[in-house]
Amino acid sequence: MAKHQLHPEQWIDVFSDLLLNYALIRIKEREIAKDLVQETFLTAIRTKEQYRGEISEMNWLFLILKSRILDHYKKKKEVLESQLKEADDDEDSDDFFNSTGHWSKNGAPNEWTTDKMVRSAEFMHVLNECKNRLNEVQNAVFTMKYIDGEDSEMICKELNISSSNYWVLVHRAKLKLRECLEKNWMT
Repeated sequence: MAKHQLHPEQWIDVFSDLLLNYALIRIKEREIAKDLVQETFLTAIRTKEQYRGEISEMNWLFLILKSRILDHYKKKKEVLESQLKEADDDEDSDDFFNSTGHWSKNGAPNEWTTDKMVRSAEFMHVLNECKNRLNEVQNAVFTMKYIDGEDSEMICKELNISSSNYWVLVHRAKLKLRECLEKNWMT
């Protein structure tokens, strides 16, 4: 074991809060996020002999957690597929646009000053609350794309969705987030 490595018994004390915060941004339900972090530690303990120290233990644990989160979404494939159908049937987001595809009078976005907002802890809290109001598949796609910085092809592959479904989900997630932020932050 290299000098900088911790004993597995120390991982929970050192990394559990970081891993849980990471999971909570990606998974709505706190209990599921906790379970995924626990699975991460169990996987790490079972495979600790394979850890070669090429990356930090923290990064290694984050990679395991990311894999557990993707597995979580894969297991929920039927739920995601039904939410995709609901998203296709959802006409509420079309209230933002008129029949020609331009912003409707009441649907046009307000002017935002993003530099101040992004640095504000209060804004980040409101953003997370709004993000948690998205349906699960919209939340997953938005998080993977804009928080994790994943490539759209990878997201489609991981969630087993078509690229057209992906773009509809991203578009509707952005509209819903914008609407929620304008109601809860801008006013």
